[in-house]
Amino acid sequence: MKNILVCTLGASWAVIPEVLAFVDPGFLPLYEKHPERERLLTLCREQSLRPPDELWVVTTEGEKTLASLETLAKWWNLLGNIRPLRVWQAAGTNELAGEDECRMIRELTLRVVLKAREFSGDSGKVMLSLAGGRKTMSADLQWAGTVFGCDALLHVVDNGALPSVLRFAQPEFMIRPLPEKVLEPAAPARNLTEREMACVSVVMPLFVGRGYRSDLLDVDWREQGPVTGKRFPLPLAPEINAAKCNFSSCRWPATAAATSLAAEINSREKEGQQLLGNYLAAVSRDEKHENWRSLYRLAPRTIEKLRKTRLLENHRDWLRCLPKAELHCHLGGILDVAAQKRVGAKVWKALSENEKAAALSRVAGLLQKASWPWEWPEQLKNGNRSANCAALLVNLEEQVLEKHLFTATRPRFALLAGEHGFAAYERPGELTGSAILGHQAAIAQYAQEVYNYAKSERLLYCELRGSPLKYLDGDGLGFLRLFSRELSRLRKEDRDQLWRPAFGFIIISDRRDFTEGSQARLKQAAELAVKACDDSELRDFVVGLDLAGKEESGDLKGKEIAASLEKIFARCLPVTIHAGEGTPAARIWQAAYHLNADRIGHGLTLVDAPELAARFRNRNICLELCPTSNLEVVGFYDPLQEVSGEKSDSAADARKLYPLKKLWEMGLPLTICTDNPGISRTTLTNEYLTASRLVDNFTLWDALAMIKLAFSHSFLPAESREILMKKADKIIFGLVAEEFG
Repeated sequence: MKNILVCTLGASWAVIPEVLAFVDPGFLPLYEKHPERERLLTLCREQSLRPPDELWVVTTEGEKTLASLETLAKWWNLLGNIRPLRVWQAAGTNELAGEDECRMIRELTLRVVLKAREFSGDSGKVMLSLAGGRKTMSADLQWAGTVFGCDALLHVVDNGALPSVLRFAQPEFMIRPLPEKVLEPAAPARNLTEREMACVSVVMPLFVGRGYRSDLLDVDWREQGPVTGKRFPLPLAPEINAAKCNFSSCRWPATAAATSLAAEINSREKEGQQLLGNYLAAVSRDEKHENWRSLYRLAPRTIEKLRKTRLLENHRDWLRCLPKAELHCHLGGILDVAAQKRVGAKVWKALSENEKAAALSRVAGLLQKASWPWEWPEQLKNGNRSANCAALLVNLEEQVLEKHLFTATRPRFALLAGEHGFAAYERPGELTGSAILGHQAAIAQYAQEVYNYAKSERLLYCELRGSPLKYLDGDGLGFLRLFSRELSRLRKEDRDQLWRPAFGFIIISDRRDFTEGSQARLKQAAELAVKACDDSELRDFVVGLDLAGKEESGDLKGKEIAASLEKIFARCLPVTIHAGEGTPAARIWQAAYHLNADRIGHGLTLVDAPELAARFRNRNICLELCPTSNLEVVGFYDPLQEVSGEKSDSAADARKLYPLKKLWEMGLPLTICTDNPGISRTTLTNEYLTASRLVDNFTLWDALAMIKLAFSHSFLPAESREILMKKADKIIFGLVAEEFG
């Protein structure tokens, strides 16, 4: 990173110290006694002007210029040569009296500013002084600033009454504070008397504005590529050191240039709209997933940066601040242990003393044992399950609960193939969800915890999914009403209207409830969803149905399940199906063809069925990928060899690569979700970072497109979805432009 001050120079060398003293008052105190000193300092701070690390000068040849350069070098030597001073001279120029000379200095000026822009790096400042040389030189420098971009256009003006000590300044005079007044000979020149003249106050440095890089530089033009210093080279001028008698500059002959930078910029500006249109057409042609509309308004250079920059850990804070939508989040797996304890405390407080005593008696063995048997969740079903859970949550320390809920199943990797199978993955959720939501006192605090999580992750929309028939003693409709009221109350009380999350609810029917010849539970879940659609309070809250649970569970086949969902299909309710996480693609086929799935939870094995994948793309069926839970349940190669803090067996994992990128490149709509953030100890932000870790070249552009797909494939009504997407689009454009534009 370099901060560079670029100046043009003619016969008046003193304009350079006058500008430098403005941007670096600590180094050069010329304006220490200026009547506007405090305003000048404030202006520097407000415009984020930085002291330059190097001083670059563009000028002509000729006797007057040489004399000016020699004086400048002596002044620089008096200041100690503490930073580089570089000078470029346009060969064969003098007074800029003709068109050829003006053309040569213009070409050199453009190349110097282009070099300064690249030399300064992404975070360095480039400041341009318009105060020196002929007007044509200042005009060329200003043009360069508006084309290549600059952080400041600076000038110095005077009131027309310059004393001779400033008009014909000597190096020694320009290294210390300028005096407020000086004594000058009175006119006419032959008069020997002197008069007092103002000095420092007659000079006023100005911040004129800044320049913004032209988008036209970054698009291909006549198959020549973007405008870069490599295409329009310029040698780096040597450092001038008067103390060592080194006055050498870079004498640059414009006639040696194979192509003219000025001519190409003029041509690009003439063909501007066509160039930008061609670039955006090329971007659209190359990508399979359309991004947010507003992002195509960004400069081509910014778009390319987003398309080529891999999403990494250092983007976490920026990523978290982006508006997001969550489409696959189980209500029973969203709470971490601390939140579970807060919900448990609410239930415990609502219990009578007799109920508390009975619950403590039932869980006494678990409260006293250092190690719990694997079957301990079955003990909680004896009596009041919610009270039993509350007794454990209230009376055990967080670290003890962590041990029994998480440590017992470590390493949390490829659990489906382990001794306890899918039950091991679910173990951290045994004291939450249906286990505690059987009691009405849990609902308000549960809603509060869910709302807090959504706010912290900048979720503008969150689709929760759960099994209401397992809550509130089987009163599914009653639970949905109470829960939606609490979320609505929290939204109304939230004064931060920009980030108030909206919620939808997907009713789950669990495969584990099915047995051969019995479809009662599936029908009950479908009927509950239909009743919710007929309920004026719930019709905007319940948005779909999900078939979940371990895929091998139950004996019902696709056609039998479809028969039980006739009422769902008749009401045109959206359907999402858990399929293809750890099972063959045939399960996904069943979900798509028999169950009319609008989305598929996971769908990882779809990568093994190209014809079915093509069908999914044609029908625009979205996949809900959950990287961390996929690692925990199925197990995939992790390049960091870390899974929840513990190393996995690289030899076993290397055979299974996470299929996200391959599915993405096949053109399948997919988005990133959390599944069970509390169980997997993750967040939606973290899931995007995990996805990037598991696949090659997961870019910022990919992440933004997947965020868009989450909104566009939500089960919201079209009008509500459109309003929400326009809001997200506006916010995302601002955040992306601020960070990368």
